[in-house]
Amino acid sequence: MKWLFSTDHRTIARLYFFLSLIAVFAGTALSLVMRFHLIMPAVKIGADVMAPEFYLSMLTLHGTLMVFFVLTLAPMSAFANLVLPEQLGATGMAFPRLNLLSFWITLASFCILIASFLATGGGPLSGWTAYPPLSVVGAIAGPGQGLGQTLWFYSIGTFCIASLLTAINIIATVIEMRAPGMDLMAMPLTCWNWFLTAILTLLSFSVLIAAAVLILLDRLAGTSFFVPGGLLVADQVIDHSGGSPLLWQHLFWFFGHPEVYIAILPGMGIVSELLSTFSGRPIFGYKAMVTATISIAFLGMLVWGHHMFISGLNPYSAIAFSLLTMVIGAPSAVKTFNWLATIWGGNLRFTTAMLFAIGFVSIFVTGGLSGLFLGQPQLDAYFHDTYFVVAHFHLIMGIAALFGIFAGTFYWFPLLFGRMMNERLGKLHFYLTFIGAYATFGPMHFAGFAGNPRRYADFTTFDFLAQVMPLQRWITGAAFFLAAVQIIFIWNLFHSIWRGAEAPANPWGATTLEWSQSGIDTRDTKTCPGP
Repeated sequence: MKWLFSTDHRTIARLYFFLSLIAVFAGTALSLVMRFHLIMPAVKIGADVMAPEFYLSMLTLHGTLMVFFVLTLAPMSAFANLVLPEQLGATGMAFPRLNLLSFWITLASFCILIASFLATGGGPLSGWTAYPPLSVVGAIAGPGQGLGQTLWFYSIGTFCIASLLTAINIIATVIEMRAPGMDLMAMPLTCWNWFLTAILTLLSFSVLIAAAVLILLDRLAGTSFFVPGGLLVADQVIDHSGGSPLLWQHLFWFFGHPEVYIAILPGMGIVSELLSTFSGRPIFGYKAMVTATISIAFLGMLVWGHHMFISGLNPYSAIAFSLLTMVIGAPSAVKTFNWLATIWGGNLRFTTAMLFAIGFVSIFVTGGLSGLFLGQPQLDAYFHDTYFVVAHFHLIMGIAALFGIFAGTFYWFPLLFGRMMNERLGKLHFYLTFIGAYATFGPMHFAGFAGNPRRYADFTTFDFLAQVMPLQRWITGAAFFLAAVQIIFIWNLFHSIWRGAEAPANPWGATTLEWSQSGIDTRDTKTCPGP
């Protein structure tokens, strides 16, 4: 009861951390089942061979879990709750009860999402983007488009409410709770990144929740926001008119592209702090880093149209979105240069957290390079529906963000649980994860070059994909290797929680305020210690 109803920001951080951990377990398990099916589609999984509809339902749940409940929750809700107040010199979040409420709403959203997968008529199979018109018209569109799809939209709407509450809390904490004399340009870069991520969340999730309400009205109340007139589904004319399926794409991607930075900006802040701490030098070009972060957040709100190059977008609009997409690479390059300049000539300590921070930089640059291809309308017309997009998306948003989460976990574990994680196991976990990540998602680029389509449940029925199957088998093997390596992390995590070495007051020699609480047992959740 102390955990479930505590308004202590560190206790709430632990709750978010474990919820994200459950979500990543489920999402990873789904991905492994899907990978196995792709190379062995005739093998029975359970009582029968997997139907394409069930494959797409697993794909939808995997994407939703990983994007919303892992990449959004862990770096933002967990780590920001853990250390943001104390890095600002405050004793807690601005609205402690609102903070707890946002967790409970998030948990409710998670439960509704799982219920959608188990719903009568099948789980939703429209992917995490849920494009109309099939996601709108209901059960007549086929399996998974009935109750399961409705519950999915309820889950997303509920998650939006929780995210908006968290964003309001973080913004208020940064603006109102800073210690006397600490102006904005004196904040650690972690605080800047969480602050700007919260602003992005407030602006983009507001649009997504409006879109979810409109699409639920179409599904349940007979409105026509996204359903065009004269639509024929299963030989029946749908009684809607005047809606536009492209309106959903505009609304969704106005959220969807900022979501990439909602997932990656907190990791950038964590990496900035870790590279500075473990190189024994202040971050190179602090003001330039702040300016670059603001630029990324601002430009990230303007480039949503590059997800719609093949939707019939006006060519002049496509040119504008393409140019903006290229421009957003400039502040990212500034960050990368400053990270390298920070560690250049420094007194480097290669702890596990430092290794994951360096790995983040590597993965981020690699994933960003493939984005240059997708930012060109002519190239995107070929690559858009292929595994090239899968490779880019998983590297830049998935693996890079996860490396930031791993780095933050090892670095702030003493604050989470009052103990130290095993460094030897941590380094083994890093090297094997780094190899496994590139071995899994690097070859997907080549599958994309070959025109291997994404979202297909079975490649073996297409002659033109026969030459790609050996590559798919390699990717599947690498994915199982990557997942197996995470057992090392899980063992290290839970063993360290219970039997890890007691953490000293400031094990890393850091200079930020969250480490200044000498002698306080961080496992005691009855109080909210200040800096």
